[in-house]
Amino acid sequence: MSDRLSASLYRRRAAVLWVSAVALVLAGIGGLGVENRLVHGGFSDPGAQSSHAARLVAEHFPTAGDDLVLLLRGAGPVDTPTTTTLGTELTRRAERSPGVRAATSYWTAGRAPSFRSRDSTIGLVTLSLSGDEDDRARTAERLVPDIRRHAGGLTVMAAGPAQVQSEVGEQTAHDLLVAEAVAMPITLVLLLLVFGSAVAATLPLVIALLSVLATRTVLNALAGTVSISVYSMNSTTALGLGLAIDYSLFILARFREELRTGATVREALVPTVRRAGRTVAFSALTVALSLVALLVFPQFFLRSFAYGGIVVVLTAAAGAAFVLPALLAVLGHRVDRYDVFARLRSPERRAAAPENGRWYRFATAVMRRPALYGGGVIVLLLLLASPFTRVSSGLFDDRALPADSQVHRATQLLRDRFDAGALGTVPVVVRGAGRDLDAYARTLSSVHDVRQVTAATGSYAAGRKVQDPGPATLMDGDTALLSVVSAVEQDSSSGTALVRALRKADPPDGATVWVGGRAAEVEDSTAAIARATPAAIGIVVGSSLVLLFLFTGSVLMPVKALVLNTLSLSATFGAMVFVFQEGHLASLVGSPLHTGILDATIPILTFCVAFGLSMDYEVFLLSRIRERYLRTGDNTESVAFGLQHTGRIITAAAVLVAVVLFVFAISGVTLLKLLGVGLALAVVLDATLVRAVLVPSFMRLAGRANWWAPGPLRRLHDRVGLRE
Repeated sequence: MSDRLSASLYRRRAAVLWVSAVALVLAGIGGLGVENRLVHGGFSDPGAQSSHAARLVAEHFPTAGDDLVLLLRGAGPVDTPTTTTLGTELTRRAERSPGVRAATSYWTAGRAPSFRSRDSTIGLVTLSLSGDEDDRARTAERLVPDIRRHAGGLTVMAAGPAQVQSEVGEQTAHDLLVAEAVAMPITLVLLLLVFGSAVAATLPLVIALLSVLATRTVLNALAGTVSISVYSMNSTTALGLGLAIDYSLFILARFREELRTGATVREALVPTVRRAGRTVAFSALTVALSLVALLVFPQFFLRSFAYGGIVVVLTAAAGAAFVLPALLAVLGHRVDRYDVFARLRSPERRAAAPENGRWYRFATAVMRRPALYGGGVIVLLLLLASPFTRVSSGLFDDRALPADSQVHRATQLLRDRFDAGALGTVPVVVRGAGRDLDAYARTLSSVHDVRQVTAATGSYAAGRKVQDPGPATLMDGDTALLSVVSAVEQDSSSGTALVRALRKADPPDGATVWVGGRAAEVEDSTAAIARATPAAIGIVVGSSLVLLFLFTGSVLMPVKALVLNTLSLSATFGAMVFVFQEGHLASLVGSPLHTGILDATIPILTFCVAFGLSMDYEVFLLSRIRERYLRTGDNTESVAFGLQHTGRIITAAAVLVAVVLFVFAISGVTLLKLLGVGLALAVVLDATLVRAVLVPSFMRLAGRANWWAPGPLRRLHDRVGLRE
């Protein structure tokens, strides 16, 4: 079938290219405006207790909430007549704005001390906004500039989750443009160095463009039915460019190798499509199934990466397997034209690589002492992985943005100059409490780190009532809202510990209780990720084992790939904790702010994407090893041969992909910085230490057992597996 496909692509090359050109134009048109349809947020579990509490608060207590916090500073103390007048007017203006349910400020709430900084120079305005996370972020994006324009002599700063989401979205869009502007020229130069031809170097970029534009169109269509995160565009661009380079490199390398043997263009396309094209198809399927695992998580932030990633993987593979051979059929030997760096290359580099070149010799040297080389690399990877035992998970906050960002500076003022309650109270929603509400409020006020509990029956501290009566707005029918003011910041381990303690408190008889707020969201989201992670790992591992068995017919090869990939990923996770959680070597990646936690979504996202990319290189290498082994039956020589014919390709692909990913280290959003650097490190470790050292060592020690399978599985592979 693959031979018929290559013949068809050769005969109908013009038609294939015309269809591809039309598809490229349509994809460009179909993806227009996709950025405006992507949404903010997506880090919380919509089915969690904290999410349900937020919905109940919005339904029954619309005036409660601090989605957006404005810090107003005048020329003097907050109680001066001028500041009082301006502060009151701005509060009323904000309250009348679309998307605002309620506004409360120092000047309209009885000059409560909690709404005033300790030095009395800053007053607060807290706003409850309507809609979901995306609606609230867009309201903040529109409202804050309007308030600043009408602030008179006041300085206005904005904090709160809505403002964080707004500024993160703005920074993400900016970083994507910068990353594309930086990555593309660097990638083109590296492609010129790798291919030695300006013509060949542009071909992966053509495939990448087709893949990314097609994915934008699909995301644009999906955005009408499901929530797609704004972060998915960054990942789609990086992954599309990286995989298009990977797959194009493999196809191009095999095509040029066949041409050097004296084959005609048509003859060269046959083994290129049969073997390299088939390898690309297996590789893409492996990566796509790894990304499918992200669909088991309830957070649409993670699911968005699956939507965009699966599409970009499949379109990159389709472009490399169908469009690229048609381009090669048209170009033929002209694919090697215009080597702009010809003078920099030695005659040996310009000639075809010898069968026993440097990669062959390197693999042979490793296989002479497999235990020494393999053991040394394993010790190194375990050492790199050791910091991961100290991982502390959470969710990103304002500190994910640069230190000079407006929302970070505003939130830091709240931390430094206001009581802890200014950073948000813990809402506790109680339904069906009846007369027991007073006793329950007293119980909550006795919990460690709770300063005060305000309920409809009064305010409580340390187990006793300190104010009576309470606000009537905190009761709606049989549903009550208890506002818990704590002594700890919600975005901290102490905040999540407080939530766990509040949830352990005995609820009133017959009542149902929901604890919400930022700390509860962090607690629930990390718990949801932990619950779904085994299923995700099962999908990734199971699909990889099955596909590699179908590819190789071996039982040992898939297990070996799983173990080695786990080692390299563990080392990556350890490095992420060492740099981003603990702050070591921070200057190497742009001095990220570290808060002592690692965003809980990033390790699982890195695992799914990096595992797929690792299997990418595994399939590339094993395809040439297996092809040689079936001819010669010599395990050791086949490994050396396979590394000789793929070592340079895999290394070049890894460098190019790492450059594309590492460009995100310049991002102002720590979340993107962490993801880019983590994936780049995973790719580099896999392509160097794993493929070049551990694979030859392992396969040398295993010998002929590498290709063993029990009789039933062997017969199964003969029927449904890949055969030459």
